[in-house]
Amino acid sequence: MKARSAPYLFIAPTMILLLAFGVLPILIALFVSFTDMNLAGLGNWSVIEFIGLDNYTKLFADPDFWQALTNTGIFAIIGVPCVVIISLVIALLLNRSGNWFFKALRTFYFVPAITAIVAISLVWGYLYNTQFGLFNYILSLVGLPPVQWLSDPVMVKVSLVLVAVWRGTGLNVIIFLAALQGVPKEYLEAASLDGASEFRKAVSVVIPLLRFAIFFVTITTIIAWLQFFDEPFVLTKGGPLGESTSVSLFLYQTGFSASQFGYASAGSVILFAIIAAITLIQLRTRRSDDDY
Repeated sequence: MKARSAPYLFIAPTMILLLAFGVLPILIALFVSFTDMNLAGLGNWSVIEFIGLDNYTKLFADPDFWQALTNTGIFAIIGVPCVVIISLVIALLLNRSGNWFFKALRTFYFVPAITAIVAISLVWGYLYNTQFGLFNYILSLVGLPPVQWLSDPVMVKVSLVLVAVWRGTGLNVIIFLAALQGVPKEYLEAASLDGASEFRKAVSVVIPLLRFAIFFVTITTIIAWLQFFDEPFVLTKGGPLGESTSVSLFLYQTGFSASQFGYASAGSVILFAIIAAITLIQLRTRRSDDDY
């Protein structure tokens, strides 16, 4: 084996998987989006007709799609900062000690990330129950009226964001904790010799050194929230009146429930374009770590 070809051979398996399960589905969705493919078309390709940009024209005139797009934007605007900030604060606090108690807490925070969404929906469905739920019971103890957590158009967004933040924090905490292990002790010791407080060291030394980790967590969290699906699917099915329908849930309902695969593929292509554009903007605006 020639030395110059060795790198290509090592990355070949990964590239093949990336092309098969990453690029190829996108190309297929792009092709299907120009057709009227439905459930009958899966069994008999001869009934599929090429309709050009009709799906995209119909999609941009669909108020349900715009409502789903708006809901997804609201979910991301509220949820992404919450997940990143809460994860970073928890990681900084957990990193202050390495005894058994703090190690147990790390496991505790990671549990939601590995818990099945069905189990999560059962627990949070009980907590949000308007008659027997824990949250309304606590409100009744202080004399407040019950809240329609999953049936009020505004509160349903807050309720779903709360579940998603609780579920998504653990994995990001682990990433931040791993990044904190790479912070040079010499910097912290020098700051201590200068009389810096723990808060000052965290703000002026630790957080700037976590810049890449914060960027990575932010970009992956944004992508995850733009594909927000599990929580609205299991807790609300998109209700009430579509107020909790995300774009991913809209595509699922359109494609698999209404059997409009071509129409849903057009929506998935638009969602992919939005995610790709936001990701590229973030990559272009990120400063080099060498600047520090």
